[in-house]
Amino acid sequence: MDEFELREKIAKGENLHTEFKELIESNEDLAKSIVCFANTDGGQIILGISKTGEIVGVENVDETIRRIDDVAFNRCEPPVTAVVETIPVEDKTVVVVNVPKGEQRPYRTQSGFYYIRSANRCRQASRQELLRLFQATETIFYDETEIQKAQIYDLDIEEFVNFTRRYTGVSISEDSEEVQYLMKNLKVISRKGKPTLAGILFFGRNSQQYLPYAKIICAYIEGEEISLPPVDKKGLQGKISSILEDTIKFLKIYLREEHRIKGFEPEIYSEIPEEALREAIINAIAHRDYTISAPIRILIFKDRIEIHSPGRLPNTVTIESMKVGGAHVLRNPTIYNFFAKMGLVTDIGSGVKRIIESVKKTLQEEVQLMETENEFILKVPRKIHLAEDSRGQSA
Repeated sequence: MDEFELREKIAKGENLHTEFKELIESNEDLAKSIVCFANTDGGQIILGISKTGEIVGVENVDETIRRIDDVAFNRCEPPVTAVVETIPVEDKTVVVVNVPKGEQRPYRTQSGFYYIRSANRCRQASRQELLRLFQATETIFYDETEIQKAQIYDLDIEEFVNFTRRYTGVSISEDSEEVQYLMKNLKVISRKGKPTLAGILFFGRNSQQYLPYAKIICAYIEGEEISLPPVDKKGLQGKISSILEDTIKFLKIYLREEHRIKGFEPEIYSEIPEEALREAIINAIAHRDYTISAPIRILIFKDRIEIHSPGRLPNTVTIESMKVGGAHVLRNPTIYNFFAKMGLVTDIGSGVKRIIESVKKTLQEEVQLMETENEFILKVPRKIHLAEDSRGQSA
């Protein structure tokens, strides 16, 4: 960074990636700032700048750099590798601490506190944010965590036994001693015998009693703007298998079907391939962030369908890697494993690529992939001339 870049940063003020300090108030305060940047998205701590943006400089530069190195290595757990640079400005020196986004998140201070950067300030991480940090580094998988208030009798044992018989080839009776062993092996219950999040989602007698946000909100909007009130809206609940099928049924109501005669028999062609829609919904269920208390939303507009999945893309996954089928990082491996046993997913990370190719072949249009601060959005286009009067009528 040179003087010009420094003055530009000062003019913009503190933000998610920049913090000003006139001096190091304490080792704990500096450790807090380093940890919060390492836990979030990286950033710069600029020493020698007052809160009003005045360049006051650092008096003892060498001593300050040694102190920074000591705090980053000895007072942050695990140690953070911070790169320090100095910028001469007239007769003063400004010290910049470049903190990278940490590869060993979450980090904490020596006193045991976890911090994150939020807007232009550091604050202590909430329980949900801390879980996301652990989840991002695969220290824990949230779908394998226990639902504390749930008991094993909250699970539909008959449903589980039927599932194992149908999809794993294992036949056991409901009152068999092997049931709990198999449940633990498949991570339906924990080693302590408590239902897991995945177990409740797939086999819970009343899944939303413990996970009220684990549902899909479907809405049909007779227009192209989300500001319009929906004509129809449903909150789909129950076990994952039921939610999946009910979602497909809702979509079929508002997607046009075309009848074509082939030979002597009519064949039905959906406006958008059902396999593409099913794949998109399964992806949303399997890869969403369950630490976020928000439902999946599916919005049907006249010109498109939008599938909103809570949470950003996990770890190293990017939109570009998803498009070429090169992304296979599992946020919820147990949920994904159940879908794999049901034959609804492959195990090679090609789901989004198949959706893109299927829609392109049918509509000659492109699927759009977007990521915001809190969710991933998949947009499937509809042909406007097919979308007119799209209440499931036949062509």
